[in-house]
Amino acid sequence: MYTIDFEPVGRRRKCPKGISLLDCARRLNVDIVSICGGMGKCKRCKVQIVSGLVSPPTPADREAFTKEELKQNYRLACMAYPQSDVKILVPPESLSAPQRTQVEGLDLHVEPEPPVCGLEAQMTPPSLDAPDSDDQNLWSALKKKYDISPGRMDITVQRDLSTQLRNQNWKASVALRDSEIVALGASHTRWLGMAVDIGTTKIAAYLVDMESGETLAARGLMNPQISYGEDLVSRIYFASKSAENAEKLQMLLVDALNQTADSLCREAGADPSRIVESVVVANTAIHHLFLRLPVHQLGVSPYVPAVRSALDIKARDIGLHIAPGAYVHMLPNVAAYVGADHVAMILATGMDRTDGVRLGIDIGTNTEICLNRRGKMTSVSCASGPAFEGAHIQHGMRAASGAIEHVRLSGDHVEIQTIGGKPSVGICGSGLLDVIAQMLENKVIDATGRMNAHPLVRRRDGQKEFVLVDRPEDGSITVSQKDVRELQLAKAAIRLGIETLLEDAGVREKDIDGVVIAGAFGTFIDVESAVTIGMLPPLPLERFKQVGNAAGAGARLALISKSRRRAAQRIASRDGYIELASVPDFNIKFARASSMTWAIKE
Repeated sequence: MYTIDFEPVGRRRKCPKGISLLDCARRLNVDIVSICGGMGKCKRCKVQIVSGLVSPPTPADREAFTKEELKQNYRLACMAYPQSDVKILVPPESLSAPQRTQVEGLDLHVEPEPPVCGLEAQMTPPSLDAPDSDDQNLWSALKKKYDISPGRMDITVQRDLSTQLRNQNWKASVALRDSEIVALGASHTRWLGMAVDIGTTKIAAYLVDMESGETLAARGLMNPQISYGEDLVSRIYFASKSAENAEKLQMLLVDALNQTADSLCREAGADPSRIVESVVVANTAIHHLFLRLPVHQLGVSPYVPAVRSALDIKARDIGLHIAPGAYVHMLPNVAAYVGADHVAMILATGMDRTDGVRLGIDIGTNTEICLNRRGKMTSVSCASGPAFEGAHIQHGMRAASGAIEHVRLSGDHVEIQTIGGKPSVGICGSGLLDVIAQMLENKVIDATGRMNAHPLVRRRDGQKEFVLVDRPEDGSITVSQKDVRELQLAKAAIRLGIETLLEDAGVREKDIDGVVIAGAFGTFIDVESAVTIGMLPPLPLERFKQVGNAAGAGARLALISKSRRRAAQRIASRDGYIELASVPDFNIKFARASSMTWAIKE
C-alpha cells in the first residue's frame, strides 16, 4: 500500500500497489477527466508528480508531453503506477469538478481616484517647420489639453511610440501614472486594472475598469504553492533551502496570475496589455515569496519581515505579462504573520473607523484577528492550520462538488447537505465544524472533545469514529476522534487569539459590539456552530456579520483610489501587533482554549 496525495484537492489515502494513479484518484473520489476510460488515448488525465516515484514514461506519455514537460514529471494518470508514496499536483484543466474558491465579497462603492488616468491626445504631425521629436509632440499635446507638464515615459512605451503615433494618425490614448506614461493605445482605449488577493490556499483576482471602478470579471483559483506545503512554515523552509526553490515558488504564483489575467481579459473581451495597474495583497510570507524576498527570518525568532512599507514595482520585473510599463502596488504589511491582506480587510470593512469595541476575523489556514477598542487597533495571527480546508482529516477534502458542508443530527438520524447537491464524497471544513457542533449538542462528545458511546459511534482500527454516511459497499464517511482533535487545535488557535486581544485591551467578551467574519472559510461557516464549539465568543448572533473576501474588496479599493492607498498606510502604521508565542503561560492558555465551551468572563 502506498499513500497517494492529490493536490490541490486535498485528498490523501492509501492505495494498493499495482493500480494506476487514475484508479487511485477514482478510489479517493478525485474527479480527474478521462474521456477514454483510462486507455491513454484522450490525453486528458494530465498530472504532475511533485514527489515520490512512479513508473517510467510510456509511449502515450511521450506523445502527450514535450521533453521539457516530461523532465518536469508530467504524466498521464492512467499510464502512471506509483512505486512509492506519491504527491501529485492535478492541474485545473484535468479536474472535472471545478474547485470552489472565494471571489464574492463586499460590494463597495468609492469615487474613483485612479493612480493611472486615461488621457486622449491629438497631435500635429511633425514638419520641416516644426520637427519636434515624437515624445515632445505628445507631451505638448497633453500640456495644451490638460495643462500637464512633461514627465517621464516608460522605455517600453518609448520604443513603440513613433510607430504607434504614425499608425494611429497621431491620435492616442495615454495611460498616465503620476508623471509617467506607462502605456499608449489607440484613441479611447479602455484601461484596466487587476486586483489580486493571494491567500495561503486560494487566490481571488478581479479585472476592473480604471475609470469607472466597475469590476468586469472575477475568478478564484487554488494557490499552486500548496503542493510544496499546506502551511506557511513549510513553504518558508522550502524556499530557504536554495535560490532555485525560492524561484520555483515565485514562478508558480506568477504563472498562475498570468493565466488568470488572460482568462479575465477573455471574459471581458479585452487584452492583458491593457492592464496598466495591479494591486496585490497577501500575508507577509506569501508577499515575500511573490517578490522573491528573503523569508528565512520570518520563520525564526523574533520573526522579522524584510519589508513592511508599501511597494511599487514594475510588473515586468516580477514576470507579469500585462502592460510592460505597468506597476504592481503592494499594500503595506504589519508584522511577520500579519500582512497586507489583513490591512486590506480592515480597509474594506471600515474596522479602522468604527466606534465601540469590534473584532475583525479573517479565517483561513492562517487566521488574522484585529480588535478595535475605541480607535486603538491591535492584531494577532493564529496558525489555525489546514483543518478548515479538510486537510489532515480522515475523509476531509476542500470545498468541491460533493463535499459535505452542512450537518444536522437528531438522536441517531443524520441530515447532510453537499456542495452542488451531489452525492457525498468527503467532508470540507464547514461541514466538519457543523458535525462536531452537532456531536457536542447531542452529547456524542464532551467538553474535552472525547467521544462518548452513541448508536453512530463505532470503533475501527482501535479508534472511535462517528458514522456520517454509512456506505459499506463503496466507503463510509466518518469523523474520527483524531479529526475532532485536529479541529480543536484549529479552533483553539483562533480562540486564544481573541482572548489575548481582549485581555490586552482590558475588555470582556460581552463588551464586543460586533464581529466581522471574513475569508473564504468564514463565508461558509455556520456561526452558531462556531459559537457552540467555543471558537467564537458567545454573543447574540445579530452581532456577527459575514462579509466574504474582504481582503479582495480592499485590494479593489486600493486599485482605483489613491486616497484608499493612503488610508491603508495609516492602518498599517496604527495597527499594533501581539506575537502569540510571547504570551505568558501560552501552553496552559492554549490547552484551555481547546475546550468546547467558552464561559463569559464577569
